[in-house]
Amino acid sequence: MPANKDQLSAALDIEGAVPIQSVQLDAMVVLKIVKHCRESIPATVTGQLMGLDVNGVLEVTHSFPMPKNQESEDFEGSTYQLQMMRCLREVNVDDNSVGWYQSTNMGNFMNQSLIEHQYEFQQALSKSVLIIHDVSRSAMGNLNLRALRLTPAFMKLYKENKFTTEALAKAKLTFSNIFEELPITIRNSALLNALLYELETPDESVEVSTSHLTTYKSTNNNAQSTGSKTVLTPNYDMLDLSMDPYVAKNLEFLMETIDDHTQEQGNYAYWQRSVERENKKKAAYVLNRKTENARRAQAGQAALPNEDVDSMFKLPAEPSRLDHLLISGQIDNYCKQINEFAGPTLGKLFAVGELQK
Repeated sequence: MPANKDQLSAALDIEGAVPIQSVQLDAMVVLKIVKHCRESIPATVTGQLMGLDVNGVLEVTHSFPMPKNQESEDFEGSTYQLQMMRCLREVNVDDNSVGWYQSTNMGNFMNQSLIEHQYEFQQALSKSVLIIHDVSRSAMGNLNLRALRLTPAFMKLYKENKFTTEALAKAKLTFSNIFEELPITIRNSALLNALLYELETPDESVEVSTSHLTTYKSTNNNAQSTGSKTVLTPNYDMLDLSMDPYVAKNLEFLMETIDDHTQEQGNYAYWQRSVERENKKKAAYVLNRKTENARRAQAGQAALPNEDVDSMFKLPAEPSRLDHLLISGQIDNYCKQINEFAGPTLGKLFAVGELQK
């Protein structure tokens, strides 16, 4: 019995010794997240994740959305969350908070509000995770979900609130290692797997009602109208040469973010000029002091008392480089998305151009 108890403790990682290596989402949780985010577009929405950490795998088995009136003064998020967790406990649903999720559009999620929220989660729950769902990218045909956590180096600097150039260089922190991304797997229940298997390989001797399944019904009708029973139907979308509006919108957001980056660079350059002016004033004061003391020594007079020059000429504090890090990370996200979607289109344009010669 003690051996079984030790094995159970090791599997559940009660003491938090095993780091999180991956995230496992139930299919129902994925559908809830997608539904909540899609219904609220273009507004940004959030929700809570419930589950359990088992041997380095964070299993998310349930989720619930947060109300839209979170910005109002009367709303108390902690009270609402406790009431929801109490209700889930009464119906025997996992009520252990393991993180939260947030919707985004065009990959625009790198901001201080998200950083602060995730920092508070990881401070309270060391193994909490953030799920980002990009509604616009999912509308392109591929479900976009990302599991993110703040790195230990960033957590340490954020706790000290010291984002200077020297501190960033010492911690080797850049925009690329603010977050660490974990792999995501989606788990289906046994009943759902059985239903999917029946829909994929139907038995003609058994009648299965699919009238309530809109997607399956439309697919089946299309297959019957074309007279083909193959799963892969001809698709001519790959021959389209037009630039995707998703790429154009990314370029628009990229230019806006570059303007913000230029403004941050201007603020940092202004600080550097201010420091240079103060250093010149300090050097001129010290030089005049030395000249005056030399003149007084020749005249046989006592030298002037030493003064604390640093207290007389205070250097302006270096502005926080956190905004610069987040903006740089957002620019990197936009560039990756443009490269991913514009690459195939540019390749087709060059290929058609060569064929027309």
